[in-house]
Amino acid sequence: MILTIDRLGHLGDGIAQGENGPVFVAGMLPGEVVEGDLEGDRLVNTRIVTPSAARIKPPCSHARTCGGCLMQHASDAMVADWKTAHVEGALAGQGLHAPFRPILTSPPRSRRRATFAARRTKGGSMIGFHARGSDALVQIPNCQLVHPDLMAAMPGLEELVRLGGSRSQEVALMVTRALGGPDVVVTGGKPLDGALRLELARVVEAHAMARLTWDGETVALRATPIQTIGKARVAPPAGAFLQATEHGEKALLETVREALGAQKKIVDLFAGIGTFALPLAEMAEVHAVEGDPAMVAALDKASRNTEGLKPIKAEARDLFRRPLEPDEFKYVTGVVIDPPRAGAEAQMRCLAESKVPVIAMVSCNPVTFARDAKILVQAGYLLEWVQVVDQFRWSAHVELVGRFVR
Repeated sequence: MILTIDRLGHLGDGIAQGENGPVFVAGMLPGEVVEGDLEGDRLVNTRIVTPSAARIKPPCSHARTCGGCLMQHASDAMVADWKTAHVEGALAGQGLHAPFRPILTSPPRSRRRATFAARRTKGGSMIGFHARGSDALVQIPNCQLVHPDLMAAMPGLEELVRLGGSRSQEVALMVTRALGGPDVVVTGGKPLDGALRLELARVVEAHAMARLTWDGETVALRATPIQTIGKARVAPPAGAFLQATEHGEKALLETVREALGAQKKIVDLFAGIGTFALPLAEMAEVHAVEGDPAMVAALDKASRNTEGLKPIKAEARDLFRRPLEPDEFKYVTGVVIDPPRAGAEAQMRCLAESKVPVIAMVSCNPVTFARDAKILVQAGYLLEWVQVVDQFRWSAHVELVGRFVR
C-alpha cells in the first residue's frame, strides 16, 4: 500500500487517510509518500518513497533503535510548529484562541534528570532506554538527550545494578544531577540486607554520588543533593518533582515573572520545592501551597536559610480535595498555578470566583490546560497570551504558560 502522510498525531506518528479511516505510520512526516503493509490501522515494513523537506539526519547514533526520542528525524522548526499546533488545537477544542509567542526549546544534552532501565547480565549489567514499542533494552553511550554529568555516572550505576539487580526483572534508576553529585533512586532492586547495604554504600562513595535511595529507603548519603533555585539552595526529598532541564526551568520562571509583573502578594499553587515561590519571593510576599509535606518542608527550610527574600508561608494542603476558597485570595495580587497532568479543575473553579487580577498558569498537558482555561475565561478572565516551552526535546511532551487577566 502507498499512502501520503497528512499530519502528525499527538504522539508523533504520521497519519494518512486509508480506505477505512486513519492509518498510523511511525517515524513519518507530513507530506511524505510511504509504502508498506497494512496491519489493522498501522502501516508496517515501511519505505519512504518521497521524503519531506523537513526530514533530517538524526543527531544521535542510537536514534533508529532507542525509544527515548521520537522526533530526531524532523527539523527543529517542524517540531516547534507541531508542538505549537498541538496547544492551539487543544485551546480551539474549548473555543479559545490567544496570541502565541515563539517556542523556547532546551538545547541537546541538557536533561538533568532521566529514568534509565537496567538489568543484570551474565557478564555484568546493561543500562539504557527501551527500544520503541518494545521491552528490549538499548544501551546509549552517545546519547544526545541527557546531560553529560548523567552519562558520566554510568560506571557507578552499572556497578549498582551488578550488585543489586536481577537477571529476571528490570531495575529502574532515576538519576538527577545535583550539586553534591548524582542523586540516584532505584526501584525494583534486590531486598536489602547488611552485606548489600555495605556494598551499595561503597559504590556511592567510590563514584561520588550524593545520595542513593533503594526502593524507598535512603541507603547512603555522601553529600546533600542540592538544587539551586534563584538565590536559594534546596535539598529536595528523593524523587521530588524537578523541571527536566535548567534551561526549561529558567524559561518557565522568566515567563511567569513577566506574566505576573510587579506584585505585592502572590499565591503559588502546587508549589513543589519552590521552583517559582523562591525566586518570586525576591520581589513579593508568597503563600506557597503544595500537597507533599516533604517538599513543603524542603521549600520552607530553603526560604528560612536564604537572605534577601520576602516572607514565604509554606503550607501542606491537598488542593484536589481542599482547594483554596475564593475568600482565601483576598488581598492576593497575583497567582501562579502549576498543576500535574490531570490539571486542577476544582481549584480553578474556586480561583475563577476570586478577584485576583492576574494569573500565570503553567501546564504540561495542553488538554487539561485548555479545560481549566475555559473555566477562567467563562468567569471573566482574558487569556492574553501563551508561551510554549519545549524542555522535553525530541519527544511528544510540551509545556506552556498562559497569562490571564481579569
